[in-house]
Amino acid sequence: MSPSRRDILRSAANGFGALALQYLLARDGYAATRINPLAAKPPHFAAKAKSVIFLFMVGGPSQIDTFDPKPLLKKHEGKPLPDSFGKITSQFTDGSTPILSSPWEFKRHGKSGIEVSSLMPRLAECVDDLCIVRNFYTESVVHAPAMYQVMSGRILMGHPSIGSWVTYGLGSESDNLPAYVVMPQPEGTPEGGTPMWGSAYLPAVYQGTLFRPGPNPVIHLKPPPGFTPERQKSTLGLLQQMNDLDTPVHNSDMAARISSYELAFRMQTHAPEAVDLKSESEATRAAYGLNDKRTGEFGTRCLLARRLVERGVRFVQLYSGGGPVSIQWDAHDNLVDNHEKMAGLTDQPVAALLKDLKQRGLLDSTLVVWGSEFGRLPMSQSGNGRDHNPHGFTMWFAGGGVKPGQVLGDTDEFGLRAIDGLHMRDFHATILHALGLDQNKLWYLHNGRHEKLTDFGGKVIERVFA
Repeated sequence: MSPSRRDILRSAANGFGALALQYLLARDGYAATRINPLAAKPPHFAAKAKSVIFLFMVGGPSQIDTFDPKPLLKKHEGKPLPDSFGKITSQFTDGSTPILSSPWEFKRHGKSGIEVSSLMPRLAECVDDLCIVRNFYTESVVHAPAMYQVMSGRILMGHPSIGSWVTYGLGSESDNLPAYVVMPQPEGTPEGGTPMWGSAYLPAVYQGTLFRPGPNPVIHLKPPPGFTPERQKSTLGLLQQMNDLDTPVHNSDMAARISSYELAFRMQTHAPEAVDLKSESEATRAAYGLNDKRTGEFGTRCLLARRLVERGVRFVQLYSGGGPVSIQWDAHDNLVDNHEKMAGLTDQPVAALLKDLKQRGLLDSTLVVWGSEFGRLPMSQSGNGRDHNPHGFTMWFAGGGVKPGQVLGDTDEFGLRAIDGLHMRDFHATILHALGLDQNKLWYLHNGRHEKLTDFGGKVIERVFA
């Protein structure tokens, strides 16, 4: 292949060649100032929150056994659902099985008097900081499509996750850590898999970065033996000089890749410090349950979430459950065993996270969200379990400008269907609003269409906020 005009000019040693090269590169749009796609961006309006911690309970915790008490279930125990409710079909049941009441007792807690199941005694201590919303719904009885809807607004994969949209809209406040961090269950990922934190048609720099347990949370981050920091820095410097000569101003993909390499280099120093819990007091470790075999793993991830938002990470996603069904909130049978196991793993760490954020003054700027892809039916499955219920379920918010100590929305008297239900578009519009993002201004041109997280629009749940 014959050398190009730029190749010839680059090899020229005289001043004329250098001047000509500068002229041609400038004329062709090369050697432009490179942008950082993760640089912090101003919100569309004054934000209530700067960061988000999304606690996702994989598999579908039962709303009528946690935050949505339905005393009528006890009265109708063992009876079929009244005919007036119509035919109810879920993934594995046809609605003909009898009503199953909650095996847990609900009591009022805090100054707000909000009722919480005995399944979550530690979280019950925090009700005055929660805004519990009981009338969300999704549109699929199958895990993965419902998960996609919660995470991306659509029941089909191939659309950016909410964390990707947020980082696309706001960038990062940290120069040394990813903007969007994902911490899955060590046993495996949810049914929805990696599209749940993917960037889809947004630039790849906005996808979630997986943090794994242990001293090396990001795989392939540590350089090979013998590759010293000085040598690595020199190599990156040379690559940067070459890229500055050859990258057109419009090549955002190249700019994103260069920035990701530089971020990875800085993370080699800063990520280990962020995940090193040795500096945490024994009282903090005990509060999160790190010394307890049952709560230690999820407690570690909750504590890491606090440390990450403390260091400027924009969006942190924690998954409770994943991999085998035995480690999910998917109680098709043995509801008691399943929910007591999963609540036992998470109740103390989640409560500790809320209290710790509040004590450190971080709760005001951090929006904490707890939820799942759907809830469970009031009718039984296998005699002692519950099938999927996308028609009405509970999520809650805390911090980030949220008005605490309140319950919004409701389901019918059996906890089956949401009354004046809230779609995931409303859920997403509300989170974006807390971050100062206008859902209609946050868009990306893809295949000739202005794509948005909320598609054709959601309704901000104004009552969520103070």
